[in-house]
Amino acid sequence: MQLNLGLEDGGRSVPNAEFVPLDAAEVLGCLSRWQELGWLRLLDLEFARFLHRERPEADGRALLVAALTSHQLGRGHVCLDLDAALQRSQSILNLPPAEPTSSREGPPAADGASPVTLNDLLRGDSADVWDALARSGLVTHPEGAPAPLVREGGRVYLYRYWFYERQVARGIVERLRAATHDVTPEASLLRPWLDALFGPVRADGGPDWQRLACAVAARQRFSIVTGGPGTGKTTTVVRLLALLQALDFHAWTTETGSVAGWQPLRIRLAAPTGKAAARLGESIQGKVGELPLAALGGEALAGSIPTEVVTLHRLLGGRPHVRKRRYNADNLLPVDVLVVDEASMVSLEDMADLFAALPPHARLILVGDKDQLSSVEAGSVLSELCQRAVRGHYRPELAAWLGQATGQTLPPELADPEGWLLDQAVAMLRFSHRFDSTGGIGRLAQAVNEGDVPAVQALLSDAPEGLAHIEPERTDASLDAGLVVEGYGRYLALLKGGPASADPPEIDAWALKVLAAQRQFQVLCVVRNGPWGVSGLNASIARTLLARDLIPSVTGWYAGRPVMVTRNNPALRLTNGDIGVTLPYPADSGETVLRVAFADGNGAGVRWFAPNRLDAVETVFALTVHKSQGSEFDHACLVLPAQPTPVLTRELVYTGITRASRRFTLVNPGGTRMLELAVEQRIHRSSALGDLIGGLS
Repeated sequence: MQLNLGLEDGGRSVPNAEFVPLDAAEVLGCLSRWQELGWLRLLDLEFARFLHRERPEADGRALLVAALTSHQLGRGHVCLDLDAALQRSQSILNLPPAEPTSSREGPPAADGASPVTLNDLLRGDSADVWDALARSGLVTHPEGAPAPLVREGGRVYLYRYWFYERQVARGIVERLRAATHDVTPEASLLRPWLDALFGPVRADGGPDWQRLACAVAARQRFSIVTGGPGTGKTTTVVRLLALLQALDFHAWTTETGSVAGWQPLRIRLAAPTGKAAARLGESIQGKVGELPLAALGGEALAGSIPTEVVTLHRLLGGRPHVRKRRYNADNLLPVDVLVVDEASMVSLEDMADLFAALPPHARLILVGDKDQLSSVEAGSVLSELCQRAVRGHYRPELAAWLGQATGQTLPPELADPEGWLLDQAVAMLRFSHRFDSTGGIGRLAQAVNEGDVPAVQALLSDAPEGLAHIEPERTDASLDAGLVVEGYGRYLALLKGGPASADPPEIDAWALKVLAAQRQFQVLCVVRNGPWGVSGLNASIARTLLARDLIPSVTGWYAGRPVMVTRNNPALRLTNGDIGVTLPYPADSGETVLRVAFADGNGAGVRWFAPNRLDAVETVFALTVHKSQGSEFDHACLVLPAQPTPVLTRELVYTGITRASRRFTLVNPGGTRMLELAVEQRIHRSSALGDLIGGLS
């Protein structure tokens, strides 16, 4: 299969002689009303207005398509699947929204008339819409200058995102095609090193997925290590990095006959958010010290595995108010191996920037859970690349090589003589160390992931150890007081107990215990607004704790208030997603003042801040599932909304469940049907990345 990185027809079509124009002013008026109702963003409306000013002769249908393409981008889609949208506008576009989005949503007009719908505007068939685009001058042609929109088959893109998608595809394909030439090591060379890293091959013959994943990634210039929570992704990657350093060291000493002059591979570790970077850094620090470096090459390898993890923004050199990164196609990253953790959260734009800045020889290793929520911004890169990971699809030549390199035989169900080139670079870890896959949490996560509604309902009905299911009355929009007090009472009791003394080390040790206890329980929400959303539950939980005399107030700054940073603050070294707790702190005057305690990067120390220095924080008795990604709690409580919403998806429920390590509680005020919708509804983001790479031989 040839990879087509250009346009097939540039959106050109044969003009329809019977084409009837649609008035642009009428369309802009309807779009303005939709924006007032909260159906569209102001950005979507202004984009259509801008195009109208630039091309006043453009048909109204073209302006409508442009606004809808921008609208879809705001919902996480890379493009507008126009053919599908014309057939199923509500399900594809969520227009009108399935839930209220604006307080102004009421009688849509003074006369009580309903707002004009998409179908009202698009009088005629889809051919008229495509014809309007072709006539508009707003669609680019492969041989012409860039234009605001790009047509590719039945999809419409904003030009910038069309370019991003092809940049990512090109970067992956170039590395996949290089894998079989100058990257793959001798299997006999890997075998003793893998035995040293992972121990002897298991006598029972069961697959050691971490060992297999390490071997798969070692022979690729581009690779993915995916797996659910607790499957050992970080452990695998640390050992993979040691293996890569050993291979490079062996190549140098074989060629030169000497250790002198060898320089370790330049390895960088990155994650999409500050919280994810901090968690990876904490995890790696302990694992690097366990590596059997003597068996891999001796003291020369000491210090060759980095433990510093940075955000992608910092890695690429993002600058305030400037689109171009410091590292780009004209100034490549000084790196030989790059690991990106929590890759499911990386947007298409960030991934494109990454590939642009990556030297051609550098290895890229993406790590993450393919079934978790995708990036808040447009794109679902990891999910698309891992769509065939469960069944492996490994070719016979790779299976044979893995057998020699690892001493293990791949399960026959993972073999496929017709496997894609991309399949050979994807390794999936399949055993969780966080929770027992046969226990309540593991079985529920699997049932949700497979969309098995009867199995989900049966598990929640039986409530095996570790699971609980609560169906409160919709009118009683508050969590059970016993659940709230049990969950948050532990850290608040420690807080009231105070430190052993007023000595700073004792105060820090006490604060660390409070922070650790606060992380044991967390309420997770699907939506931000409404009684069952973050805002409503934060207020009701605070009232419950106040009534039990566990906190002194429900407003302002008070002892016990947990807060999350909502914007990066480089000056304070706080990142979006960091969580701290407000504590009473002994001042030099002998009085007690409020200070907010945050664990430092490695979790061994505390940093204190006066509340007035924190200008971008919010209370987090409850937080969204999106914000919880990368976190782990002993007990996670997921609260579903009482009304349907497009954001309630299988991936979101799975992510919420897998934040729990010991206990999981589902609160479902919407009843049985809401649970069915949550499990059946999947995230589908319009994109062509899978088509561009998938099937490549």
